[in-house]
Amino acid sequence: MENQTVLVLDFGGQYKELIARRVREANVFSYILSGDTPIEKIKAYNPIGIILTGGPSSVYEPDSPACGKELFELGVPVLGICYGMQLMCHKLGGVVKQGEVSEYGQTVCEVDTSSVLFQGLDRVQTVLMSHTDRVFALPEGFVPLAKSSDCPIAAFGNDQKKLYGLQFHPEVIHTIHGKEIIKNFLYYICGATGDYNMTDYIEKEVAAIREKVGSKRVLLALSGGVDSSVCAALLDKAIGSRAVCIFVDHGFMRKDEGDQIEAIFAKRSLKFIRVDASERFLEKLKGVTDPEKKRKIIGNEFIQVFEEQARKLGNIEFLAQGTIYPDVIESGNGKAATIKSHHNVGGLPERLNFEGIVEPLRGLFKDEVREVGKKLGLPSYLVNRQPFPGPGLAIRIIGEVTREKLNILREADAIVREEIGKLRNKPNQYFAVLTNVRSVGVMGDGRTYDYTVAVRTVKTDDFMTAEFMKLPYRTLERISRRITNEVDGINRVVYDITDKPPATVEWE
Repeated sequence: MENQTVLVLDFGGQYKELIARRVREANVFSYILSGDTPIEKIKAYNPIGIILTGGPSSVYEPDSPACGKELFELGVPVLGICYGMQLMCHKLGGVVKQGEVSEYGQTVCEVDTSSVLFQGLDRVQTVLMSHTDRVFALPEGFVPLAKSSDCPIAAFGNDQKKLYGLQFHPEVIHTIHGKEIIKNFLYYICGATGDYNMTDYIEKEVAAIREKVGSKRVLLALSGGVDSSVCAALLDKAIGSRAVCIFVDHGFMRKDEGDQIEAIFAKRSLKFIRVDASERFLEKLKGVTDPEKKRKIIGNEFIQVFEEQARKLGNIEFLAQGTIYPDVIESGNGKAATIKSHHNVGGLPERLNFEGIVEPLRGLFKDEVREVGKKLGLPSYLVNRQPFPGPGLAIRIIGEVTREKLNILREADAIVREEIGKLRNKPNQYFAVLTNVRSVGVMGDGRTYDYTVAVRTVKTDDFMTAEFMKLPYRTLERISRRITNEVDGINRVVYDITDKPPATVEWE
């Protein structure tokens, strides 16, 4: 990248991606590396600043993750967060020990507003603390910059060396002025100019695609999800008709989605091919009730259909995938995370002898992918589409998948999404599940024995954990009445009130 870069060094903290996103939201490019990355590799990025993440370890333990002392001698500004602050202190000769009291959750903190790190902010702030260890003695040349009732050194700094530490987490929404603190570090300490934005990213990526592909063709498995759709739009802008998109319609999409995808992409310059393979997939799933078997059957069949279509097209030199940055981020223990095999096309590069892979979204977080999609003219209902599993509705039907059940679930799910979509405060994900439970009901003067639908709604920042969303009773009432009145085959609606953990977001 030609942009100014801030490196985020990961020491096992759960918020590494959130820190990197906060930097990018401030129009500064960020890149995540493992905390034990060699100093020469760090220098090669020519960073304007470095941020050290939190982590679950104690810096004084012999096997705790660490960086070399030379990191703090590069002349590059460094901000340590939680474990990162303690690591900086420990490496530079300060003292870190277990505190008498642990601090977890939102805490009132008093900051030194004369420090550039807190300039323009309130002296008393609410922050998120999450620690047992704390700094007891500062390294030489450092001064305290913040305190809480149980943490006398909640922040420190050395203005001359541009080294700073925060015991609390500025990247989370629970720290009220966290974004401003990060911006102060970026702009007033690191000297950021804010040269990173999605318009610039699109221009650079289009140029990169054209340079890599030349006059050759690129094949993309277009699932209709956000990532593959934005990837298709970028390819369309870069190479037009030399981009070939195969949309394998397995029959498990939500209501009207297949037609929406065709309407969006069939009128673009790229070559769009829709394959109706719904009967074929249903035949493969006959009698199958185990969710893992469903996933494997659908994944394998998808590859078969895609490969058949690809061979009909003759020799295509490149395969495009909608891989995004969280799929390729290095882990905190220094071992690179395995790049995901695209859930639709795993194994195809070898089987179809592609010259190479094109991954134009590889450097972006999900929110950035959505922004790129908007700038490329994709409709908001597509770029803001909720997460949807590759096997689609097949794993939101408990038990055997049949066309009748698919039709029932599509209608019920559409009502759930329509009604919840009207709310100002919406869950991060919401959908219907067709359970395998049938129960007695009464409609008119007759007895029914029909299916039960479960409504699932969750609120989450990262989808690693989630809380069920407490919907207004009026909304739940409308959903229940509409589904039981408008959808044949359902006579009962229930509401899933389970967090993750112990449950997962999906039922299968």
